[in-house]
Amino acid sequence: MTELSLAFSPCPNDTFIFDALLHHRIDMSNYSFSSHLYDVEKLNQEAFKQIFQVTKLSFYAYLLLKEQYELLDSGSALGFGCGPLLVSRQGNSFSAGSRIAIPGIYTTAFLLLRLWNPEIRNVEVTRFDRILPGVRSGEYDAGLIIHEGRFVYQNYDCQKVIDLGEWWEKETNSPIPLGCIAIRKDSNTVIHKRKVEQLIRNSIEFAIENRNDSRDFILQHAQELDHKVIDGHINLYVNDFTLSLGETGEKAIQNLDEMARWKKIL
Repeated sequence: MTELSLAFSPCPNDTFIFDALLHHRIDMSNYSFSSHLYDVEKLNQEAFKQIFQVTKLSFYAYLLLKEQYELLDSGSALGFGCGPLLVSRQGNSFSAGSRIAIPGIYTTAFLLLRLWNPEIRNVEVTRFDRILPGVRSGEYDAGLIIHEGRFVYQNYDCQKVIDLGEWWEKETNSPIPLGCIAIRKDSNTVIHKRKVEQLIRNSIEFAIENRNDSRDFILQHAQELDHKVIDGHINLYVNDFTLSLGETGEKAIQNLDEMARWKKIL
């Protein structure tokens, strides 16, 4: 039996993806995984210490960790119309000097924010589920929201400043690469890359074909428990690119890398 550590976020798209794999609803081919669930920025930070063998990463973190982790073809979050939003309180104006809550220094959302407006400096890292309450209360002038936040921000008396996914799509004509699954490059782990990719792909296919089977696991970890929000989240972030990056997905990642280097962020 080969056991690998697997770290991912509690967000519905990740729990949807990994439910079948973790609960052995598919043929595991003599593999097993110990699961570790953390906020995406915590996962990014742990990856710099190479804590987990297989881990979810923001694509920004992955671009900084290419020497330590290798990208898997399955499990990624890319797409059109699914990028992070910058929001402010209703009626408030926004400027580069506004105090902005961000979900993490190494998140792709923050990379996109810097690519869109390099003048932004006044940011504070805040766990993603605390950003909207912080903007509503006036603790922050604006917030950079990810995950379920894009579906519920209006419930927090917030208005959209910019959809950074739409901005990215206009700039590059490609989907936005948000998060990926990567495997550690040490010799004892990376030899399992192809098999892990296939297991994740099989887990995704099972979840798509048997959508109700993963619901309890998703609800156990979700921040927003409304079933319509959960389904909207999964439908947005789990797509053909999640099964396989393909040429379009690989080109999108290359575009992100090249733009970040051109603007001297990487």
